[in-house]
Amino acid sequence: MIKRIFVEKKSGNDIESKGLLQDLRTNLAIGKLESVRILVRYDCENLTDGEFEYAKNVIFSEPPIDILYEEEFPEVPNSRHFSVEYLSGQYDQRADFAQQALRLINHESKARVATGKVLIFTGDISDAELEKIKNYYINPVESRETDDKTPSTLTQAFPEPEDVPVIEGFGPENIAELGLAMDKNDAQIIADYFKSEGRAPTLTEIRVLDTYWSDHCRHTTFLTTLENVDIEPEYMADVYSDYLANRPVDKSVCLMDIATAAAKRLSAEGKLAELDASEEINACSIEADVDVRGSTEKWLIMFKNETHNHPTEIEPFGGAATCLGGAIRDPLSGRAYVYQAMRITGSGDPRTEISKTLPGKLPQRKITTTAANGYSSYGNQIGLATGQVAEIYDEGYVAKRMELGAVIAAAPKRNIIRQKPRAGDVVILLGGRTGRDGCGGATGSSKAHDGKSLTTCGAEVQKGNAPQERAISRLFRNPEATALIKRCNDFGAGGVCVAVGELADGLVINLDRIPKKYEGLNGTELAISESQERMAVVTNAKDAEKFILLADSENLEATIIAEVVAEPRLMRY
Repeated sequence: MIKRIFVEKKSGNDIESKGLLQDLRTNLAIGKLESVRILVRYDCENLTDGEFEYAKNVIFSEPPIDILYEEEFPEVPNSRHFSVEYLSGQYDQRADFAQQALRLINHESKARVATGKVLIFTGDISDAELEKIKNYYINPVESRETDDKTPSTLTQAFPEPEDVPVIEGFGPENIAELGLAMDKNDAQIIADYFKSEGRAPTLTEIRVLDTYWSDHCRHTTFLTTLENVDIEPEYMADVYSDYLANRPVDKSVCLMDIATAAAKRLSAEGKLAELDASEEINACSIEADVDVRGSTEKWLIMFKNETHNHPTEIEPFGGAATCLGGAIRDPLSGRAYVYQAMRITGSGDPRTEISKTLPGKLPQRKITTTAANGYSSYGNQIGLATGQVAEIYDEGYVAKRMELGAVIAAAPKRNIIRQKPRAGDVVILLGGRTGRDGCGGATGSSKAHDGKSLTTCGAEVQKGNAPQERAISRLFRNPEATALIKRCNDFGAGGVCVAVGELADGLVINLDRIPKKYEGLNGTELAISESQERMAVVTNAKDAEKFILLADSENLEATIIAEVVAEPRLMRY
């Protein structure tokens, strides 16, 4: 049986409601709107009456500042309302943490919780104005309008996952059919390779290559050959001429080569002695002498930046939140503690009238304000200070927003062990569970988009789970845990196949062992999901149990999902 409650902030604490009221009056010009009320809706299943009575005022509400209604909320005259909930599969932090809190009451609890919001408007609101409010408030990438009917159960029935199909005769003509981000040349290279293998590729293999070769991962834009370059002012032209005179003659001139030329030259001249070089693919790292209570110690300082332009454009809260989370993951996978951040954004004028929004896009104001909320939410939850924030407003950002997060991290060098994985070592998946909400982020941000993108890109942007990443950060500050790690990689674009695949030349991955958020995921989804807040850790087989116990002490799931093998192939089963 489902138990339903509604929780509303008391007057004086209803900051969100008051803010939305002002927003709708000012930016949608709904002048006859008198008040806005926002109620959080909780549906609870598998709770005893006693557990529910206790949880109402301990978990679901705070009596000093909240009003709680059971089953129904009181209607008021001259009002209209609608209800909103996350799309199926989208991470709901409020529901997740409510379930965790219920397990603290009863460790055997099988309680399920689902949440939504009810928005109530009083005043002389027409049908057209209510529809205008819905279109402004509900972002179809993440949420949907729902009815007021209480469901009969929160248990979702998932069909048995189908076998991963084999794509016979794969070639450039399959790009549109499969919705791929790759170009015709990429597809032809893949077709030729599998002909040499004597077999057709599976859909999983195509999706993995599409991710790895996307502009997001391969940076094809920066590898574009530059044939004609005009530079002003003159002193910059001199710098460019110096670059041309000292670059390798067997490489094309491109933005990537220009960007890395100085570091390569300084390194060749022996002027980057402090640069920390390793086979691990983590953040940029340098060695530094640090005064620790009067004693000089060798530390590693790591730097990383992340751009989430496309995700923040279509889903501002999740895009900006996971921009910061993604920037943190790289130095964190290097076992360094992230302690400082910077945020730089580019947007159109947020004061632009809503009616002037480009078709198929969110209003600049909604993107800007919601992204700021997403970034600050993640930063506050993980405990990261952002010392520099710069917002650039320019018409050049109307077509595509800029969202950049940069971080700096540090760790004692003695705590970071880097060894080459060898046959018999195991790969442990640490942290969050895998879901369908993590599929297609890298390829999605590498495709051309149109007016339909807001309604078709739901799986490409996720809600971050900052407390989960904070738990990983705590674990990686424990020298006892880091001493067991031979190599580590964060989960970003491409999911298991990329994060695990980069750890060693030969691997056998068991997709059935991957912890899932829910049933029904097929092999392709398990292989490429970019679900947030996970790490791939290589340890000696004999150390795996100890590492898993240390992870458990931080309330982190840790599961062996792969084994390093001698044959240089990536295999799944």
